[in-house]
Amino acid sequence: MTRSLGATDFTAPIDDRWFDDYVEGAQYEYGLLTVSEEEILRYAEQFDPQPIHIDPGFAVSGPFGGLIGSGWHSAGLAMRLLADHYLSKVASLASPGVDELRWKVPLRPGDQLRLRATVLESRVSRSKPDRGIVVTQVELLNQDDGAPISFRAMNFLAVRPAQNP
Repeated sequence: MTRSLGATDFTAPIDDRWFDDYVEGAQYEYGLLTVSEEEILRYAEQFDPQPIHIDPGFAVSGPFGGLIGSGWHSAGLAMRLLADHYLSKVASLASPGVDELRWKVPLRPGDQLRLRATVLESRVSRSKPDRGIVVTQVELLNQDDGAPISFRAMNFLAVRPAQNP
């Protein structure tokens, strides 16, 4: 089970979190996940069967000096932490995409991972004022603060419904 790692977290729980709870400049950290060689091999066998991901013997002589996880595996791990801790369970509507996706360091067996999410922008939609867009800098960090993946995510979130008096 992963958890909040920072001194601060959202004041609203994930099942009552709305657009206005995502404040520009706020930063949150969640984790920890440890990735095993078995998980790396299982993911790669199914989704990214390149020798550096599925053949430990080959990988030793490859450019990274050992087995590494697929970058898309890193994306899945980051998404799991986002879904478990950051994205609202009641207000998240969709994502139009991500920008600036980078794989800065390899994902390796035994890496202990945490997610850092920083709210870069939060604005109400001009065309649909019942929702807003939140831009988040997402970093999946290993125990050495290296980022197996980082990206800027955009999410549409519903505005908190008006309370009737």
